[in-house]
Amino acid sequence: MKTNHKIFTSSSTNLEEVAQNSVQLIVTSPPYPMIEMWDDLFSNFDSNISDYLEKKEGKKAFFQMHQYLNKIWKELDRILIDGGIVCIKIGDATRKIGDSFEVYPNHIMISYFFQDMGYSVLPSIIWRKQTNKPNKFMGSGMFPSNAYVTLEHEYILIFRKGLMRKFNSEKTILRRKSAYFWEERNKWFSDIWFDLKGVSQELNHTDLRKRSAAFPFELAYRLINMYSIMGDTVLDPFLGTGTTSLASICSGRNSIGYEIDEQICNYFSEKISNIKNLQNNLIDERINSHREFIKEREKLNRCCKYESNNYNFPIVTSQEKNIIFPIIKNIEQKNGNYEISYIFQNEQIQLSIKN
Repeated sequence: MKTNHKIFTSSSTNLEEVAQNSVQLIVTSPPYPMIEMWDDLFSNFDSNISDYLEKKEGKKAFFQMHQYLNKIWKELDRILIDGGIVCIKIGDATRKIGDSFEVYPNHIMISYFFQDMGYSVLPSIIWRKQTNKPNKFMGSGMFPSNAYVTLEHEYILIFRKGLMRKFNSEKTILRRKSAYFWEERNKWFSDIWFDLKGVSQELNHTDLRKRSAAFPFELAYRLINMYSIMGDTVLDPFLGTGTTSLASICSGRNSIGYEIDEQICNYFSEKISNIKNLQNNLIDERINSHREFIKEREKLNRCCKYESNNYNFPIVTSQEKNIIFPIIKNIEQKNGNYEISYIFQNEQIQLSIKN
């Protein structure tokens, strides 16, 4: 299997390089409206936003920022297949504008827009971010009633376009190979994720760190494995340092990314140099965790009726029998594209991603 994918450096809200109905999954995290680090970016696209902020008209700035994001969400609708899934990580914003402190509910604005487009709003995930802040409260401290609850979570909003996706016979085979373990399903499909830590910015340049809002690799990796199959195309219209593309490579998926800052986008080439080690460690961790899970299950005299077709260990359900992990064999760069070959049941899957 061979595919051609690209990462574009563009400030346009039109993803014109991507064909209609060609993407199976969106995994992204946009700039957060009303988070101060993103004020300049939104203002560059719409001067009204900076005017509203200067005039202390926070609600008007908030709605105008979402008008910009809505143009991108509308474009995603064009390229996403029927049955395709959109996963958006977003946090609400707390901010004092003038004398008024309040929450700006980004997750509500985005959910309403997708629902208005006719999408099915699926159960969302609350990512409970760990924090070590010494002072978690804001407002009047120990005295009622002017203290404020501290936001320590973000949302992963999940939407489906149209009805549930259908698979032909060829795709059904890939779907079975793309299965996850029973215990992973119980963990991943919980509506609260406690175990993922926020990621620190590993960029070398201080100014770049101010313009990046990377999320944990494991977050993207889970979503890709939950909502796509091997060979699918995953798109991120706010690619940043390339986390979604890296997770797609490790999962045997294809990826398309858009990023307005070429300097940040170039950071992807540094990360891909270590992608083999990253994938090897990831697969080892998943397999070893499964083996430990089986050992604990056996201690409780809970036998497993099924055996993996590709690995020497028991499994809980028959749906796990064909699980297989594509192993990166080789990485080549051709004409700006990364061509990645995999060992996959004595076959080689060819994928390519453009930096």
